[in-house]
Amino acid sequence: MEEERKEQERLLLDYLRNKEYTKLRQIAAEMQTADIAAILDDLEDEEALKIFRLLPKSMAADVFADLELDDQQYIIQSLSDREASIIIDNLMADDATDLLEEMPANVVKRILANASPETRADINHLLRYPEDSAGSIMTVEFVDLKENMTVQDAIERIRQVGLDSETVNICYVVDDQRVLVGTVALRYLLIMKPDDIIGEFMNDNIISINTMTDQEEAARMFQHYDFTAMPVVDNENRMVGIITIDDVVDIMEEEATEDIEKMAAILPSDKPYFKTGVLETYRSRMPWLLFLMISATFTGAIITNYEAALASYVVLTAYIPMLMDTSGNAGSQASVSIIRGLSLGEIEFHELPQALWKEIRVAAMCGLTLAAANFVKLLVLDRIPVIIAAVICMTLVLTVIFAKIMGCILPMCAQKIGFDPAVMASPLITTIVDAVALMIYFTIATNLLHITV
Repeated sequence: MEEERKEQERLLLDYLRNKEYTKLRQIAAEMQTADIAAILDDLEDEEALKIFRLLPKSMAADVFADLELDDQQYIIQSLSDREASIIIDNLMADDATDLLEEMPANVVKRILANASPETRADINHLLRYPEDSAGSIMTVEFVDLKENMTVQDAIERIRQVGLDSETVNICYVVDDQRVLVGTVALRYLLIMKPDDIIGEFMNDNIISINTMTDQEEAARMFQHYDFTAMPVVDNENRMVGIITIDDVVDIMEEEATEDIEKMAAILPSDKPYFKTGVLETYRSRMPWLLFLMISATFTGAIITNYEAALASYVVLTAYIPMLMDTSGNAGSQASVSIIRGLSLGEIEFHELPQALWKEIRVAAMCGLTLAAANFVKLLVLDRIPVIIAAVICMTLVLTVIFAKIMGCILPMCAQKIGFDPAVMASPLITTIVDAVALMIYFTIATNLLHITV
């Protein structure tokens, strides 16, 4: 697949550089719009713009919708007012709104001034909703029907508005106040008699999303009900739009990327890796690195405080990295499992005691297994005294238990108070656990080895 796309990219560039524009349009017309968009994303801005201008008008808007955001911005700002308005008018309203939300105000003003009144009204409507809400990602292009319509009337309605709708697989039945009263699948319209009344066989068991629902919650609803499209209603249950599965896939990718970046102590970015500048990448990574570096100085202070223990038993120093790494890894395992459960709605805050009890039992089993394996290794391979091996292994059990408790509690408490649970992932938990592991280690050592601090 990748080799085929590279070959298509080579042909497009050859035709462009040789000014064989007719051949370029012919080969482009035979390609999938997503493949053309992937090729344009890989090209330099000027070459991508030239090829885009040569695309058949019937596919230009579809290609544009599949481009990365920064490529969309470059192209839309490079087009004439008339060309830009054609693209915007042919985009689905939710895609056009996503684009305009990231554009400079003067560019937005120019585009809206040249867009059709219907497009302008739809975009302004969507811009009113909070970012990351269901209202901000929905599309207002859908097929709406009336209860008293016949099947023949409904099919005629689909013919009128279907081409401009996001999907025709599901049609939505509304009353005179646009309150959602039912849904009808297209397949039922095709098998019913032409004079059957919509209200007699429509599905009135409706699952809908409120405009103010968070987009992540909307994605979970799609996953739970296994729908390809869901209606969006306002507080009066009036239908205002729909969310389709392609929007949900984008949401899930965006949320997963954001969580991964936060778990790696990076400020989230919506740009691809190579489209993000060095300075911007530096700014996204530096704050957390600085915070974690400063917080890690506590571990240095703890070691300094127990210099006497280390001076008396230098061998203790050799096992500090192992204890810190093992406890940090144990905490990371627990936090990733809990964060995933929270993200998928599998775990609620009121279930904290059950989750905590499970993690304690898992931690005890893991800690004892690691301690047993380590005890044998310390005596057989490292040949250290039994009492020191006992100190190390006891520390190992207690730090693994503490780490998994923290990995369970912190993400759930973070979500409860309104923070993203991913913030409490590996780097922060590891820093906390490292400091506590050292305190446990030296406390056990000073008591069992009778060291005076």
